[in-house]
Amino acid sequence: MTSVAAVCTILLQVASATPAPASGLPLEDATAEKFLKNAQIVTVKNFDTKAVTRPKRVELTDGHTNCFAVFKTIDEYVPKKQFANGGTELQFSDSYKYEIAAYELDKLLELGIVPPVVERRIDGEVGSLSLWVDASITEWERLKVRDIHPTDTVAWNRQMFTVRLFLQLIYDTDYQNISNLLVTPDWKIYKIDSSRAFRTHKKLRHEESLERFSRPVLASLRELTKEELEAHLGSWLSKIQIRALWVRRGLILELADRRVTELGEDAVLFD
Repeated sequence: MTSVAAVCTILLQVASATPAPASGLPLEDATAEKFLKNAQIVTVKNFDTKAVTRPKRVELTDGHTNCFAVFKTIDEYVPKKQFANGGTELQFSDSYKYEIAAYELDKLLELGIVPPVVERRIDGEVGSLSLWVDASITEWERLKVRDIHPTDTVAWNRQMFTVRLFLQLIYDTDYQNISNLLVTPDWKIYKIDSSRAFRTHKKLRHEESLERFSRPVLASLRELTKEELEAHLGSWLSKIQIRALWVRRGLILELADRRVTELGEDAVLFD
């Protein structure tokens, strides 16, 4: 496991003079980013987790609101990585920078599935600081431990279609790890842990997982420009990574158009 998944099953208690939501994100958008960048550090603690990236839980306060966040400092590159299961990966990288790139891309596409994250220095280390999703459980726990299911399966499936698109777009090598998806009590899905994403492959990892598409998401993909990617993600990704991301964007649009031609709009697209 390469995520903070083992600890994300904990129900967060947000101690705050300003009431926070019972579940989901206690802060959003620019407000969340400002808080993560500037709020005072209260505590920094290690997790009892199997995650190889060894994230830490940070409590922050701005004097009015207290929130928790996840701090990750991993920034590794090796020409060839040998895994415990016998597999290997060439040009392996695992970086906190990709967490930030995933959030910036999420914002560009207006998906709202990646919790706010910024770069910050804490105790002399630079890393990604991601806002914790309150009262969430992992998708693994939902299925394997609690065996609970959404009442609105249509809305759930539509969220999942978009999550799958995002996973293919960023070429997340940990895409099968359902512990990297968080679920709130109101059935909102969040994608966490993208530190092993943004590979340089100019192909889709598993295009068969892309069966249906959100019209607004496809519109955002079509409107996206390479210049926007470079401006917003250039600090976190190499030019080669951005070029590969741009190619995968085109492949997803081509696949969606092909599916519509073959099956019809009603079978493929949704609002």
